[in-house]
Amino acid sequence: MEERTVGRRPSLPIREWGRQYRREWLGRDLLGGAVVTALAIPQALGYAVIAGVPVQVGLYAIPVALIAYAVFGSSPHVSVGPVSTVSVVSGSIVAVHAGGDPERAVELTVALALLSGAILIVAGLLQTGWVAEFLSKPIVSGFVFGLSIVIIVGEVPRLLGLPPVDGRVFMRMFGILTSVSALDADTALLGVVCLAVLFLGSALTRMVPWGLLVVVAALVLSNTLGLAERGVAVVGAVPRGLPAPSLPALALSDLGILFIPAIGLALVGLAESLSAARLFATQGGYRIDTDQEFVATGVANVASGIFGGLGVAGSLSKTAAAVRAGGDSQVVSITAAALTLGVLAVFAPSLSELPRAVLSAIVIHAVWGLMDVRALRRYARIRRNDLVAATGALLGVLLFGTLNGLLIAIGLSLLGLVYRASRVQVEEIGRIKGEKAAWGSISRHPQRRSIDGLKILRLDSPLFWVNAAAVEQQVITAVDAAPGIRAVILDLEVTDQLDTTSTDMLHNLIGRLRQRGIDLYLVRVMFRARVVLKRSGIRDVLGDQHMWRTISQAVKRARKDHGLSDHARE
Repeated sequence: MEERTVGRRPSLPIREWGRQYRREWLGRDLLGGAVVTALAIPQALGYAVIAGVPVQVGLYAIPVALIAYAVFGSSPHVSVGPVSTVSVVSGSIVAVHAGGDPERAVELTVALALLSGAILIVAGLLQTGWVAEFLSKPIVSGFVFGLSIVIIVGEVPRLLGLPPVDGRVFMRMFGILTSVSALDADTALLGVVCLAVLFLGSALTRMVPWGLLVVVAALVLSNTLGLAERGVAVVGAVPRGLPAPSLPALALSDLGILFIPAIGLALVGLAESLSAARLFATQGGYRIDTDQEFVATGVANVASGIFGGLGVAGSLSKTAAAVRAGGDSQVVSITAAALTLGVLAVFAPSLSELPRAVLSAIVIHAVWGLMDVRALRRYARIRRNDLVAATGALLGVLLFGTLNGLLIAIGLSLLGLVYRASRVQVEEIGRIKGEKAAWGSISRHPQRRSIDGLKILRLDSPLFWVNAAAVEQQVITAVDAAPGIRAVILDLEVTDQLDTTSTDMLHNLIGRLRQRGIDLYLVRVMFRARVVLKRSGIRDVLGDQHMWRTISQAVKRARKDHGLSDHARE
């Protein structure tokens, strides 16, 4: 597919891709829409179960979210709808606050979709796309791995017709093992067979909508054999069509309780959306706009919530299926939305006889692949700290519950960010032999030349409040270990801005060096950092003759100020 000019942040991207649309794409887009529908409907049924709400709540999210993204999204390929990660997080939050009340569970689920959508829209309008990178991949992988275990353990009783088991995940595992003798034979046989078909079918080919086939076959079997009369639990009444637009009837205190979890939900959903959008943008030769994706995903969630649906995100599996079918534009999403509306209008009541064990099989199959053991092995191979972060998030979910696990995952992201930022190294640099005005690390290349009477130091990460004290101590240690130093030249090239703590440290450093008879020169100071130095008074303390654009200029000035020769040690 040729490169297309998308992602330039128009207010309504549909205008741009609509003008570029080609008639020859229509047949492939219609086929792609049919494929997305075949995948989306059974997945939405299963994800509604994960979210702890009636199946129709998952179906309601499909058409309105698809249309919303088609209008606002910057990717011509991404297909949105209920996804496993968002449903898992939403369900875990709702389980804590719903108190077993199905109606309150629906209200909380819808409120989460609306809140997370509103948060994304505001973030996109404020152009805060960098937030999307906040949760690291290892932490998200570990968090989702733990959630998948919780989901599977929770679905096994429904898959086998066992009595429900409460408690933490390990207590549930023990309860399942001790109650296997009480399973319902018809339910267990149906659930295990459906699960086998899903796994074996997917292994044979991904071009067949196995989930849809399983749902249709189970409905025929349920009606033919009267499985509900034989004790097999079924979905129950499913209303026809979309509900009227409305807002959940919640108190302000409920919104306060849900706000922080909604931020986590927004981050998790956006991470999945952006991974799909970026993957297919790379393959298709176009760009996406992160801020526009914030807005598009946010509008899709708000639209879903207004029509009584659960939270949504970009789906990697449905997007990949649409692309394999030849889909070239968001006409795929519009087609899938129209087909889903038709299913809701005509066939929704027929789902009432669908055995819940079938949905449990669909859920287990959907989340099984999220337990990414290969990713954990890769983290262990590349960087052990990533494995520790992933394992911490995983255990946080298993030991302390899903909501606390989410908070632990966010806390680990913060801790990891602060820890890495604090690991600053101040290294000495010297002249590179044979190159004019070139400077590099002496510790890794001892042949490089240092200047007598001068200590030229460079930071390997930006200076800010977390590492300011460490930088000060390393500079003092370096000069105390080298008698005869008359001046320190500190390279701040990697620091594009400063804060009050770091400028206070520089004030203190200047005083400590002057007590030792040593001058401080700052070089390669970025503009925003210069502004802060001026406001903090450091520029006045040092004087303009102690701030230079290049290391060579500072070296020349320091030698002149202190009567040093041009001699350099080899």
